[in-house]
Amino acid sequence: MTTKERILTLLEENRGKTVSGEQLAAALNVSRNAVWKAVTDLRAAGYRIDAVTNKGYCLSADNDKLSVQGIVPLLSETARPFAEYLRVYPELASTNQTAKELALAGAAHGTAVIAAQQSQGRGRYTRSFCSPPGGLYFSIILHPDKLHFAHVTTVTALAAVAVCEAIEAVSGKKPGVKWVNDVFLDGKKVCGILTEAVTDIESGTLGWLVLGIGINVTTRPEDFPPELREIAGSVFGGESPGSRNRLAAELMNRIPGCVPMLTEEEVIASYRSKLMMLGKPVTVVQSDGTEYSALAQDVDCAGHLIVQTEDGVKQTLSSGEIRIRI
Repeated sequence: MTTKERILTLLEENRGKTVSGEQLAAALNVSRNAVWKAVTDLRAAGYRIDAVTNKGYCLSADNDKLSVQGIVPLLSETARPFAEYLRVYPELASTNQTAKELALAGAAHGTAVIAAQQSQGRGRYTRSFCSPPGGLYFSIILHPDKLHFAHVTTVTALAAVAVCEAIEAVSGKKPGVKWVNDVFLDGKKVCGILTEAVTDIESGTLGWLVLGIGINVTTRPEDFPPELREIAGSVFGGESPGSRNRLAAELMNRIPGCVPMLTEEEVIASYRSKLMMLGKPVTVVQSDGTEYSALAQDVDCAGHLIVQTEDGVKQTLSSGEIRIRI
């Protein structure tokens, strides 16, 4: 860890409080000049650090820059072991792509890749995923031997539940899930989830999963392209100091740290409770573009949606076949 990173760690641990240059130098066994240079570099990188005469340095409570040092202090005991695998970037082409590259290189279960912005974000069906500033783009590598779910689709359900709970913990707001993998708040989409699986060619078994989550956290309406402004929203709709680091930590607390503690039945029950459309009429849009009306009734043990058509026929729909419009 560099001197700059170690100083950021100490400032994050004392966020909103003043720490003298002398204290920082003594704690890290470096010179006062090294402290000054590190603080200068951190400011240049976008961190809001105030210098208080005769008192020292203070990381502003208004700072919202994503960092490993800002996330780790907020991790739970169950998630803390995964801190060493946490990677945070100002911008990536795609966090899922970077995570897949790390997985191919042998990265550990629970390795998380986080970016403040993406230039080539992707959603389902190879569609582009708008990833403007103010977002949290999070991908995590999950190894099947660490999971105990009978259905891979449960991972997407787990992610949707984790996102809803994390948003509620940080904002007090209660989002809902639009089957299968979109999270809505106040009638607008604030999150998309993409789970990608890779099969081991030699054994034919599941090699690993990359779970991708994109959340609009402080994204402003004007940050979205005009064609998305009516359907896309964000958790806060503007600046909310420290919220992205807190949200990232809440996701870490609920995904790699809690996977061993949750049964598949518990995940699906929580997922069911957060679905927006159960008991309501929906339009099912099939992969060939044809549509039909139905009533959304339930989800099964794999998270597949059970609907009843207008002629009384029940159907079970998987994520690969259809899209849902409420």
